[in-house]
Amino acid sequence: MNYQIKQAGIGDHQQIAVLFDQYRQFYQQTSNIKLAEAYLKERLELNQSIIFHAVDHSGCSLGFTQLYPSFCSVALKPVFILYDLYVLTSARTFGVGRALMNAATEHAKAHDATYISLETETNNTNAQALYESLGYAQDDEYLKYFLELDNK
Repeated sequence: MNYQIKQAGIGDHQQIAVLFDQYRQFYQQTSNIKLAEAYLKERLELNQSIIFHAVDHSGCSLGFTQLYPSFCSVALKPVFILYDLYVLTSARTFGVGRALMNAATEHAKAHDATYISLETETNNTNAQALYESLGYAQDDEYLKYFLELDNK
């Protein structure tokens, strides 16, 4: 399969929204293309996220990853949170996920980031295998806590 990795611009939000909606459905969210489009458009317009997407020879998106910039006050450097990675089922054996992850890594390095963090479900062994093959390691030093806010 022939494809290239591109950094998304504002005009790409509609194309990526189809994949983003499928990604959200994977996490048991109701399909809503319009909401997905609006969310991505806002993130891109406000420079609040960096999105890379894999595009085949006909211009169709095969997958995407989304990074959110943040900062590490201890290292006094930027960090990136890799929050989303999704590849179409039909493109999963062609290295698309790896290529997207590598694009994210190169972007973080180019911005002098100290690390990229990510999380995945404990039963997502395919994603875990990919991350570990790229040098990601489970954190065994810090505990992670969440506070669910009922803002509905």
